[in-house]
Amino acid sequence: MSNNSIVDLGQQHIINNYGRFPISLVKGKGTYVWDADNKQYLDFVSGIAACSLGHCNEKLVQVVEEQAKTLWHVSNLYWIQPQVELAEKLAMITGLDKVFFCNSGTEANEAAIKLARKYFYRQNKSKKYEIISFSNSFHGRTLAALSATGQTKYQEGFAPMPAGFVYARYNDISSVEAAITENTAAIMVEIIQGEGGVLPAELSFLRGLRKICDREDLLLIVDEVQTGVGRTGKFLACQLYDIKADIVTLAKGLGGGIPIGATLATEKVASGFQPGDHAATFGGNPLSTAVASKTVEIISEASFLKQVEKMGEYLSEKLLGLKDPRIVHFRARGLMQGLEFDREVKGLVSICIKKGLLLVNAGPKVLRFVPPLTVNEVEINGAIAILEQALKEWED
Repeated sequence: MSNNSIVDLGQQHIINNYGRFPISLVKGKGTYVWDADNKQYLDFVSGIAACSLGHCNEKLVQVVEEQAKTLWHVSNLYWIQPQVELAEKLAMITGLDKVFFCNSGTEANEAAIKLARKYFYRQNKSKKYEIISFSNSFHGRTLAALSATGQTKYQEGFAPMPAGFVYARYNDISSVEAAITENTAAIMVEIIQGEGGVLPAELSFLRGLRKICDREDLLLIVDEVQTGVGRTGKFLACQLYDIKADIVTLAKGLGGGIPIGATLATEKVASGFQPGDHAATFGGNPLSTAVASKTVEIISEASFLKQVEKMGEYLSEKLLGLKDPRIVHFRARGLMQGLEFDREVKGLVSICIKKGLLLVNAGPKVLRFVPPLTVNEVEINGAIAILEQALKEWED
């Protein structure tokens, strides 16, 4: 089938809840993908930071094949060996003790919200249920995660939103202090606001949050759905700042493109969940955890993370070298980078796609660069060359 025929058929039968581009991607290898008309693209979206080891990574393909021939799903009523092995690896790498597995980032954040509330409930502190999150944040699409998201554009039409969420200003510790009440249970924060425009937190802000949580008996929940699993050059972005969270959420790059999410917690906080408190039918099944275990094994290697740092620096150098008066800001941590313009970038994204480069925005005015962590200099050079040509043609 051609791109046009797939698009036409999809428009007939798929609910229209995505602003899709008029191409259908049918094949991928490494940093490259091909559409149904066999056009090749450099993929600097990587499933929105999900295909952390590139497309169809040979080591992951081998794990998928072997596990699919062995056992791909059983209930969590039984112990699952790949799940246990993955949990052990994550605990050793992150310093957290316990893991709950699910299928996505929003589910991981939903579990974190429930765990925070249940933790205080079991301490006979049921009045502590509110969570402070931040303006411009994004935590997912389920109702509770959406209520934690500090962007009204995502909440429009879904009122009434679940209660129990208060918004403070990002990188403003005084606004957090002002938001705390006797009902506050936790503070939920992204180390880098991804959907909000690739906005990094300040070190003093994050350390201030940790001090507040220790002083006020609150939990610090760090949403690492997009920043975790090597994206910033450390396994967790927390490790860039030497910040210890009580709960950390992961997804996206954890499975190298296979759906999986995880909520990690300290032993003390994890005790808030007892059998029956939370569950996910497909969460942590043999197939997803086997693939994630190999993904974590590869990415957690010091040499791999060093290469991510190196390629992040190289991409930053190239992006900073762009000369265009419409560029107003640049922000980067590892291979999560944002180029902000003085106008909306949707048109620029479309031109790049036509020229063979896949990019995505982060907010209306920011180009986001989240290529596979395996990207190399040749591919970065190719992407920059296309972007330079697109900028010359872009008129808004």
